[in-house]
Amino acid sequence: MVSVVAVAVAAFLGGYSYFRLTHFNQQVSINGLNVGGLTAKQALSKLKNYQVTQTIYLKGEVLEHHQRSSSGFSNQDLAKIKSLVKKQWTFLPSAKKKQFLVEPKTTGDQQTKSVQAELKSKLQQLNRKRTAPVDAQAVFSYGKVTITAPKAGNQYNVDRLLKQYEKQQYLPKVKLTVKYLQPLKASSSQVQTEKQKLLALKDRTVSYQVQETKYNLATKDLLKKATYQDGKYYFQETDLANKISEINQKQATLGKQINFKTNSGNTVQVSGGTYGWALDTSSATKHLENAWLENKSTLEAKPDIYGKGYLTYGLGYNNLTNDGIGSTYAEVSISAQRVWLYKNGQQVATSNIVTGKHSTGEDTPKGVWYIMYKQSPSVLSGSEAGNSNYSVKVKYWAQFTNSGCGFHDASWRTNWSSTAYLNDGSGGCANTPSDKMENIYNNLSQGEPVIVY
Repeated sequence: MVSVVAVAVAAFLGGYSYFRLTHFNQQVSINGLNVGGLTAKQALSKLKNYQVTQTIYLKGEVLEHHQRSSSGFSNQDLAKIKSLVKKQWTFLPSAKKKQFLVEPKTTGDQQTKSVQAELKSKLQQLNRKRTAPVDAQAVFSYGKVTITAPKAGNQYNVDRLLKQYEKQQYLPKVKLTVKYLQPLKASSSQVQTEKQKLLALKDRTVSYQVQETKYNLATKDLLKKATYQDGKYYFQETDLANKISEINQKQATLGKQINFKTNSGNTVQVSGGTYGWALDTSSATKHLENAWLENKSTLEAKPDIYGKGYLTYGLGYNNLTNDGIGSTYAEVSISAQRVWLYKNGQQVATSNIVTGKHSTGEDTPKGVWYIMYKQSPSVLSGSEAGNSNYSVKVKYWAQFTNSGCGFHDASWRTNWSSTAYLNDGSGGCANTPSDKMENIYNNLSQGEPVIVY
């Protein structure tokens, strides 16, 4: 009798132990689904047929709802479920709640990515109406480096919230704890690096050589505001434009009126034209800023000059005498109806001319011009008073204004008197006798100043 009872007890204990080893406790859940009392196979079957309705909460309020088409579980996940049975095992039945998160082997990765993308988009959309934090920042201003104070904001830290979601992505209820973007503090390594980089600019000076004059341009005087971010310097504000304007006022010749000593020995004032040079503000600023950044001690200004008209690179930069004209030029007197050519201060050619017809307002423009180009032979076409469309052939042509005025022979002209220009002048050009024009042409050079007064 004793033996029968012993066998019965042993059988009961064996069956009980087997049941306990193969079944979940009552309060066990996997990914939010209760699997209490089920075997691993039964639990997997329930998980496979479970269609997840997921709700994401932020600050206790519903942020989004998602319906997954499947849980993603398959027979490949049986080993994982069996391992959980062992993990939760207790000899005696337990009512303790236990929750496991299991990532299915075939997670339905596209569904997960889709939910994450929607969540990210939603958070970014909410952030557009919220205040962004302002980082502390090192700022260079007139030789001093200061650090601005950081300002807190209330924009969500999207990356950290997404990481929270990843840890709960298989739960029907996802509870996100609010995380805000934090501004960089003044003590951060990034801001301190900015500070050191800007301090390196503090005592930099470049000597800017404009013709024979040097200008010492220092960051402490001309660099108003600069920052350093993402491995680059940014000059937000400088006084370089004003400095370049100041240099142009002092030295540039483009468009400026000059005092010109005529062939007769008189001094006349001649308005500026296309001849001359000036510093291009954009080019000069760029080169000077780069010189500061590269800590160069000297910089030549000549690459920064520009001109007007046919030749745009600037003319006469190396002419330091005669108000920038130098000693090689063509002189045209309207009143004397004559042209004189000078090379290195010596007169090399002269001729009587007939300039633009005064009575019709076609006077040859007064000013400081230059020989744009030369052509031999050439065909001149255009219009003049009484002739709306003309075309004539000439042997020699040397243009000096943008409007089309130049020196040329005029074999058709019969009136070469000194007053012909008053009522019988040209359309604006300087008509030159055919027997003189070859010599005039040969003694003119492209870029040479032409002073008309």
